[in-house]
Amino acid sequence: MLTAISVVLFGSCVSDKDSSGLEYMPDMYRSPAIEPYVDYGQIQGREDAELTMQQSAMTPPHGTIPYYGTNAEEVSMMLPWEILPNAVFAQTHGLKGFDFASAEEDTYENDAKSWNWNPLKMEVEAKRNGGNTDRKNLTLANAKKLYASNCMHCHGEKGDGNGPMMESGAYMGVPNYADKKDLSDGQLFYSIYYGKGMMGSHASQLNKKEIWSLVHYIRKFQDSDYDKEAMESVELKDGQKEVTKRVAVSAAPAVEADPEVETEDTNN
Repeated sequence: MLTAISVVLFGSCVSDKDSSGLEYMPDMYRSPAIEPYVDYGQIQGREDAELTMQQSAMTPPHGTIPYYGTNAEEVSMMLPWEILPNAVFAQTHGLKGFDFASAEEDTYENDAKSWNWNPLKMEVEAKRNGGNTDRKNLTLANAKKLYASNCMHCHGEKGDGNGPMMESGAYMGVPNYADKKDLSDGQLFYSIYYGKGMMGSHASQLNKKEIWSLVHYIRKFQDSDYDKEAMESVELKDGQKEVTKRVAVSAAPAVEADPEVETEDTNN
């Protein structure tokens, strides 16, 4: 018995330092996961040992974006924003990898100020509840979560500028959104995306769609009826139990609702 055990143990040893040798049911205890940034040197069954632990993924070309599907509106929204930050922001707000306007150009007070619409349509869900129709703004519901994790600590739960960081005395001067109704949607986006004043850029934490949803959320702080027209525009047809539509707010260039983005059950 001892001889048999010794044969099995020594037989499992190999000279390759990267090999675990003979394994009993390896998938039970060793992860088969592949590291995304490692080229294992495996090409059609051939292995190049020199490439085994070398990183192969390269930095994407400047200005490229991830694949966001085939919805033209969403892809356009995720492209690099046409309004550039001032060149000073490279030092004051730590922006890296951006194109910049010249230091003399005030793109916030000029270009961003004239951008007075939000390209993100609000997603509104309507469900039949007896003889009534219950509606929910899914875009604002998601924006509320983003606000709680990225903004509330300074701007406060109600957007009044009295977040925990302000109350602790760590920061001063955080504005009350109610006093910023004169800011355009572009200026709100600019402030979150590039940073403004003591607030740094959130471009590395939030994508453009998420930032535009936060712009909607800020507008809701400023006007409780901000999404009322969009909500009321989503109606259930006879036989429909629920429907979800994307609707532009009144300030956007287009105001008509998109076709349904979810299938409706019309058989019950």
